[in-house]
Amino acid sequence: MKVALAQIAVEPGEVTGNVDRAVAAVERAADSGADLVALPELFDVGYFAFDLYARVAEPIGGETHRRLAAAAREYGIAVLAGTVVEDLAATAAETDLPVPAEEGLANTAVFFDRDGQRRAVYRKHHLFGYDSAESDLLVAGERTPVVDFEGFGVGITTCYDLRFPELYRDLVDDGATLVLVPSAWPYPRVEHWELLPRSRAVENLAYVAAVNGTGTFEDAELLGRSTVYDPWGTVLASSDDDPTLVTADLDPERVASVREEFPALADRRHGDH
Repeated sequence: MKVALAQIAVEPGEVTGNVDRAVAAVERAADSGADLVALPELFDVGYFAFDLYARVAEPIGGETHRRLAAAAREYGIAVLAGTVVEDLAATAAETDLPVPAEEGLANTAVFFDRDGQRRAVYRKHHLFGYDSAESDLLVAGERTPVVDFEGFGVGITTCYDLRFPELYRDLVDDGATLVLVPSAWPYPRVEHWELLPRSRAVENLAYVAAVNGTGTFEDAELLGRSTVYDPWGTVLASSDDDPTLVTADLDPERVASVREEFPALADRRHGDH
């Protein structure tokens, strides 16, 4: 399977332009032969545009999702709609999907299959509070779906989730062999961005594909460097901090062979908590 990470430029508050760039990236990914393309965290409004979250929030199935589902269907490529700001009350009113709260906002990723059908919804579990308004503005998610796609069990986490390895263990226990990580990771924490997804790949013997955005906000600049790691933690493809498309070929048998060769997961011991 060929995966593409769409490291697009995210302009604060420019939802129409950002979504236009996302749709264009889906087309480029399909033209490159990719089977799956992932978009960054809050590619719609920009992570650090906190004051705009409520104004731009949409339900699942809103205009942004409709455009990306249509692109998936038109180009025959699965799309992880990075994350967008979700209006939970509107989702509850307009769909039969479960929501973690009757009102509020969430940082939400949606996985669309090649035919544009919604296969999974993931709401960011760990909300960032350090020098960030995210934990004050958003509701944390509760579900950790794993999607079967092209021989992989595909899990989803988001950005700050990388610092919580137990979440990845839960995904592996549910069959994940590839984890997609839409992010909005800023300078200066380059070393953390390189260390954490690589660690999650090594300790879980799974592919990890971390897609970041680019762009400058009032108090932050995204560092790009989208990267695909194999189950040994080897970098298969990566980028600098300019807008680009990062692609890599993944083999589901690689996960099985690494886990057989180095069966660390089988040696886990579950103590009392």
